[in-house]
Amino acid sequence: MENKTFTISVYSENNVGLLNRISVIFLKRHINILSLNVSESEIENVSRFVIVVDTTEKWVKNIVGQIEKQIEVIKAFYHIDEETIFLESAIFKINSSLLFDERQIQNIIKESHSEIVTVSRDFFVISKTGRRSEIDELHAKLKPFGIMQFVRSGRISVSKEKMEITSLLEELQS
Repeated sequence: MENKTFTISVYSENNVGLLNRISVIFLKRHINILSLNVSESEIENVSRFVIVVDTTEKWVKNIVGQIEKQIEVIKAFYHIDEETIFLESAIFKINSSLLFDERQIQNIIKESHSEIVTVSRDFFVISKTGRRSEIDELHAKLKPFGIMQFVRSGRISVSKEKMEITSLLEELQS
């Protein structure tokens, strides 16, 4: 089996220590987490973890099974990239003089569909939301001008097919 990128979605109660126990599941199997995002979900009082890994389907099935053994976990799913719609966000802090002195910077911002979030005397901040490759491309174009700071979010993702989590919760509550 060859490695693929998988997005794991974990629906859980919001309890202290769960993130640590989930990360240990990956640590024990020597699988690196490429991206991690935790937020509230579409269901009240239920959190959603979005975890991105590069591994085989055999390993991802095993990991999802181990995650589901955690008492606070309601359900876990895994998907390949083609089964999801996903984005990341990034912000870049750049020296302000470049915004006015380098016309090329303005063209890069426009062509990449980025936006300027704030401008001050010493720096300006660009925001970009898109695929990882689009953010990597913008980073490569801005790097020669000098990036003062850069940060990228974890992947956020929704599945193309309906996930049966809502009906599963309704069954559990009845």
